[in-house]
Amino acid sequence: MGQQSCLGMKWKLTMPEDIKGQCLCGAVQVQAALSKPMLRACHCDMCRQHTSGAFFSIAADPDSIVVEGPTQSYRSSEWAERGFCPTCGSTLWYGTVHDGARNLSAGLFQNAGGAPLKLEFFVDKCPQGYALAGDQKKLTSQETIALFSGGADG
Repeated sequence: MGQQSCLGMKWKLTMPEDIKGQCLCGAVQVQAALSKPMLRACHCDMCRQHTSGAFFSIAADPDSIVVEGPTQSYRSSEWAERGFCPTCGSTLWYGTVHDGARNLSAGLFQNAGGAPLKLEFFVDKCPQGYALAGDQKKLTSQETIALFSGGADG
C-alpha cells in the first residue's frame, strides 16, 4: 500500500495483494489477489465431514483466481462442489455451481494468506469440542441460509 497526496489531502491506495499457494504434494498451484483479505470458517455438516473440522476459506478476488495442475471436484449438493487434488487429496475450494464461484481453501496459502478471521457460518453446528476465539461475525444456520438466499445483509 502506498500513500498519495493531492493539495494537502492524503489517501491510501489499496492494491490487491497477490498470494500463491499449493496443495500438499505440490501438483496443484493456486494464485489469487486479495483486495480485502478475510478468512471465513464454515461449521456446516458437509464442511466438517469433508475437512474433519471447520472449512476455512479466503476471500479472493473472483476474477484473479488461477488454478494450475490436475484437479477434481465432487458435487456435494444441488448447488455446490468441492475441489480437491486427485494426487494428495488436499481440499482446494468450495464452489457454487450456479455461478462458478470458488472459495479457496485458506490452507493452500502460507499463514492463510495473512488474512484475519472475519466471519463464521453455521456457528450453531460447531461441535462442543472446539470454538474459535475472536470478535468475528458469527452467523447461525438460519442467518447463514438467509444470507445465501439474499434475505439478510452481510
